[in-house]
Amino acid sequence: MFVVVDRSMFRLKTLSSVLVLSLALSGCNTLDRLQNIGKEPSMSPVQNPTQVAGYQPVSLPMPEPQPTIRNPNSLWQKGSRSFFKDQRANDVGDLLTVLIEVDDEAQISNTSTRARDNSESGGFTNLFGLESQINSVLPDGTTSDALVGLNNQSSNSGTGKVDRSEAVNLKVAATVTQKLPNGNLVILGRQEIRVNYELRELQITGIVRPQDITVLNTISYEKIAEARIAYGGKGHISDVQQPRYGQQVLDAVLPF
Repeated sequence: MFVVVDRSMFRLKTLSSVLVLSLALSGCNTLDRLQNIGKEPSMSPVQNPTQVAGYQPVSLPMPEPQPTIRNPNSLWQKGSRSFFKDQRANDVGDLLTVLIEVDDEAQISNTSTRARDNSESGGFTNLFGLESQINSVLPDGTTSDALVGLNNQSSNSGTGKVDRSEAVNLKVAATVTQKLPNGNLVILGRQEIRVNYELRELQITGIVRPQDITVLNTISYEKIAEARIAYGGKGHISDVQQPRYGQQVLDAVLPF
């Protein structure tokens, strides 16, 4: 029995498989790009950050509520940090401004050179009179005082250099999403700016001390513990700067 294989059908099936695999690798991003050809990137709706999919609140033991103690005939309220009402963020839902001023530079240069030259030789001049019989065992021309000779040379040279410069100057408003038992505040801030067909996104989260918040209700980024600052974007320019999905797959798979 002979089986006839239609090459055109086989090639069509292969091409279909490759196309399906490519679409699977690209995922929903490719479909989204096809649907938004000629359109500007859409902005996210303003909503409660605690109701966004993937939001994970910090879960820690909370202290027992303390009753409010009022002092008759006193001008001061317990816990107040000023004579007038404190306008700084201190509770869940309050807003504060985060100042991000990153100006980092790093320069590292290393040079190493290593060289080694070894030479070893060995033999014997007297061995119970047997040194005269060496020619009968070893090839002609062999002498007992130079039986072994070793030479070794090695060299290594390496250079390395790092030259990095980063500068980011931004301001973003953040919301207090949680107040921890020790009084520290968990903040989360997001900002989106769309210019033509490019959408810039800024996100910051971390933990701050109320004492570090200034009277202008601002705080500098270096005083935020566990700070996570993300600044990027999406759109036509960002898409051109990224390699194609096929190239990224090859870079991850190919060993050479």
